[in-house]
Amino acid sequence: MFGPQFCSNPPTLHPNAGAGHVEQLGGLITYVSGSPNSKFAILFITNIFGYEAPLLRKLADEVAASGFYAVVPDFLHGEPFVLNDPNRPLQVWLKDHGTDKGTEEAKPVIEALKSKGFSAVGAAGFCWGGEFSD
Repeated sequence: MFGPQFCSNPPTLHPNAGAGHVEQLGGLITYVSGSPNSKFAILFITNIFGYEAPLLRKLADEVAASGFYAVVPDFLHGEPFVLNDPNRPLQVWLKDHGTDKGTEEAKPVIEALKSKGFSAVGAAGFCWGGEFSD
C-alpha cells in the first residue's frame, strides 16, 4: 500500500496552517475553508499524516478559492502516523486506524454538510484516505 518514497519526506504538521479554521463537524475536529454559502462541499480524506499537513490544507484552501466549501476532518483523532516511532511502526499504527472505521465516521460529516444546506458533497482521498469505500 505504501512505497518507501511515501515516508521519505513526511510533512511537518502544523495545527495553524492554512487560511481556514478548525471547528467540530459531524462529531470530528475538522479544518474548514471557503464560504459556508457555497452549495458545493468537498470532503478531503487525508493520508496517514493527518489533517494538520500544511500542503493538504493549502490544497483545501485552493479548492475553496474556486467556490467550494472544503472540509478536512481529523479521522485519525489526533494520532497521525509518526515516522520512526519504534513503538508504533506502520503496520501496528494501521491496525488502530482502519479505513473501515473512517468510512463510518464520514457519514455524519456528510450529513452535517447536507444539513447546512450543501446540495452536493464530493470527496477526495489521499493514500490512506483513498482506501475509503461506500
